[in-house]
Amino acid sequence: MNLAELTVENVRCLQQARLNLHPGHNLVWGDNASGKTSLLEAVFLLGRGRSFRTRNSERLIRHGQDHLTVFGRTEGALPQPLGIQVSRQEGTVAKVAGQFVPSLAELSRAFPVQIIEPGAHRLIEEGGHRRRRWMDWGVFHVEPSFMESWSDFTRVVKQRNAALRTQPSQTSAWDAELVRLGEAVTTARQSFFERLQPHWIEATATLLGTEVELHYARGWVQGLMLAEALDASRERDIARGLTHAGPHRADAVLKINGKPVRDVFSRGQQKLVAVAMILAQLRLIQEATGVTPTLLLDDPAAELDQARLVRFARQIAALRCQLIVTALSADLDPLGSPDSTFHVEQGRVQPV
Repeated sequence: MNLAELTVENVRCLQQARLNLHPGHNLVWGDNASGKTSLLEAVFLLGRGRSFRTRNSERLIRHGQDHLTVFGRTEGALPQPLGIQVSRQEGTVAKVAGQFVPSLAELSRAFPVQIIEPGAHRLIEEGGHRRRRWMDWGVFHVEPSFMESWSDFTRVVKQRNAALRTQPSQTSAWDAELVRLGEAVTTARQSFFERLQPHWIEATATLLGTEVELHYARGWVQGLMLAEALDASRERDIARGLTHAGPHRADAVLKINGKPVRDVFSRGQQKLVAVAMILAQLRLIQEATGVTPTLLLDDPAAELDQARLVRFARQIAALRCQLIVTALSADLDPLGSPDSTFHVEQGRVQPV
């Protein structure tokens, strides 16, 4: 699934841009603060319904404007138009194939897109919410029933939390449904991790030359069923007004020689671990669905020495996916000669 056409209006410093993209390698080059990353942000917004740099989509709206819009047209097995608008007054709405969609997750189904950016090491360094987001985007694509289970589970957790704060004696009424949905979410995630392992082993061996352990931590005490874990934490839940046991507290655990990767590896090595997570995920999606997501690369040479950069470039090339790559110069693309080139200067994008 490739993005063939892109129209951007009022995204950060980009007033308006129209691009015809190649299904292969697209290079976007320009000086720092020219708008390169903002363009990638617009593409990511079109496929995810959010930014990769901020949780508040309104921050993407160009200064002095009240809304932004991004439109695109995909090509592939199911070509279709799609678009998203973020308004300061009305929030975010999206369309796929000309129809408003009830959930922004439908954008991911229509246009799967992933990114590797200079802050990729945060996937390793920071809390579990980033790794849960990484895993759930992958599970969404390879386990068809996951999205419904996760959405319903999230709703039940919110309702249970509300009961913990206002009617603590009634919280047990939500437990059975939370357990049923939580087990469905956990089963889907565990299946994803099992299927991911061959791709993970290959990616880490090539990029790092060493074995890194990756496994799923389900979000409650090992050895207990979820219902038992809820009972065990009930007093703590009531005291804090939060549900502490469940897949909403899950994580992807990364270790080397029994120690957490973030405590052992340098920032450059952590970035390669994050890259391996993303590449393994993309390969699994390609294997399981026959669809290869578009991959965005923001300044891929950042914090990688020449040897690591060469290994990185080889792994990316092996994906054979649509690439949109940013660089400071048309001559600094580590992935070789692009199929299409665009120059960005002071918020204006021009084909070269």
